[in-house]
Amino acid sequence: MNRKTVVLPVLAAGMLTPLLAGCGSEKGGSAGGDGIVVGTTDHFAVGKDAPAPFDPAAAYDVAAWGVMRNTFQTLLRFPRTGTSPVMDAAAKCGFTDAANKVYRCTMRKGQTFSNGHTLDAEDVEFSLRRVKRINHKGGPAVLFSNLDRVEADGKSHVVFHLKRPDATFPYKLTTPAAAIVDSRTYPADALTKGDALVGSGPYALEHIDAESAVLAKNPHYSGNLKLQNSRIEMRFFGAAQGMEKALKAGDIDVMGRTISPDQVGRLDDAQDKGVELVEQPGQEIRYLAFDTDDRTAGKKAVRKAMAQLVDRKKIVRDAYDRSTEPLYSIVPAGLPAHRNSFFSAYGEPSKAAAERTLRDAGIDKPVKLTLTYTTDHYGGATADEFAVLKKQLNSSGLFDVRTKGVKWDTFRPAATNGKYQVWGYGWYPDFPDADNFVAPFFEKDNFLGSPYTNHEIRDKLVPRSRRQTERSATTTTFGRVQDIVAKDVPLLPLWQGKQYLAARDDITGVEWALNSSSVLQLWELGRGRDS
Repeated sequence: MNRKTVVLPVLAAGMLTPLLAGCGSEKGGSAGGDGIVVGTTDHFAVGKDAPAPFDPAAAYDVAAWGVMRNTFQTLLRFPRTGTSPVMDAAAKCGFTDAANKVYRCTMRKGQTFSNGHTLDAEDVEFSLRRVKRINHKGGPAVLFSNLDRVEADGKSHVVFHLKRPDATFPYKLTTPAAAIVDSRTYPADALTKGDALVGSGPYALEHIDAESAVLAKNPHYSGNLKLQNSRIEMRFFGAAQGMEKALKAGDIDVMGRTISPDQVGRLDDAQDKGVELVEQPGQEIRYLAFDTDDRTAGKKAVRKAMAQLVDRKKIVRDAYDRSTEPLYSIVPAGLPAHRNSFFSAYGEPSKAAAERTLRDAGIDKPVKLTLTYTTDHYGGATADEFAVLKKQLNSSGLFDVRTKGVKWDTFRPAATNGKYQVWGYGWYPDFPDADNFVAPFFEKDNFLGSPYTNHEIRDKLVPRSRRQTERSATTTTFGRVQDIVAKDVPLLPLWQGKQYLAARDDITGVEWALNSSSVLQLWELGRGRDS
């Protein structure tokens, strides 16, 4: 079997420009290609805590966004290569003032939703207002906390007024949080019910049940993406092993989330003929989050002692077979602002240092804690990871840790509502900028629902960084943020992932099918051998 290692462009200096002009089509193969079957271990369940898994006002996880990026449009999007937003539903966008506080977009003409309704600037206004009005707990409204108001200027123009300067605002408009919904279909102040989805993207959700979801080419789509297929079936698997078996048997064409570490090695074996593994750099991070109001986890000395004991290299080796990299910061390597602040603060793992930290704070040993993780969202290696963490902490004699695995549908709302002392989370960036590894965690209405507050980060450093249109100039500011997080340890970064896709060798476009946020761009997949 062949293995491709794809190196995509890392962030360039000056990613945002004051005015973003429209772009043409990204040409490719035939839009009428055969249907493609994509395997995934993701599942979408409608329930009390997730009444509408694909509602832009509530959905804030990589699995749901994988469907939404293919079925909704946003004003801007990211191109096949590069990190500067380009036009999607908009024809032209840009800041109209020197302070980066007023952002104006002109809509492309002749756009419609999958139900045939016309799409215009009033739908954009409705969509953004709706996200902020609903303000779903643990949802994406945090991305627009700086948005003061949005207003349609007729049918063709929409204007965004920001509370404070924010050069990253165009990035936020590329996310499914800014997906344009039909104002005649979606309720203004409540979530939709069930898995209904009406968008204007390249695909329409034709069918979904417990076993699969079918995305068919949207006949009303008028955007500039060139579809390489006419139909996608996303087939849901309970475990990655079943997905691998289906790929080798030819029952599916592409193996997506989640490929386990042992499968990376197995799929890379030359004996697996007819299958190709593609590896790309990734910005996925995994970390421990703390309830800083908890009687035990809320003590800074406890969190610092854990930071002094955790051996990331052994986690990467023993749980992930070196398919990930140790991470010593909340901002991953590959972004210009990355700084190894946790290594600078704590160095190599040290029982003596951790024991001294607890002793100086007058904390009795062993410290009892429960570490909770999700069993069915990030892959089977998560259980191995927490077994390694438990062993590291308990073998020191300083901690008495138990671990608990919980299904995602229960885990996510419980974590957001502060039900756990310490829990494991993954983060896939909404957009490739250090801001997105800081603001969602430390702003007032943060993604974690965390009570941790640092006014220097929230009131000074993040606002300062957003005044910089030249994003490479934010390195010092975000470096200070990373140092503060290492000192206070409201989060404990563990590792940074790579991205993998495996596909039958007659499937084309696999190297373009994952973006920097690990979201599948299904329109890139086609059928036919490379010449």
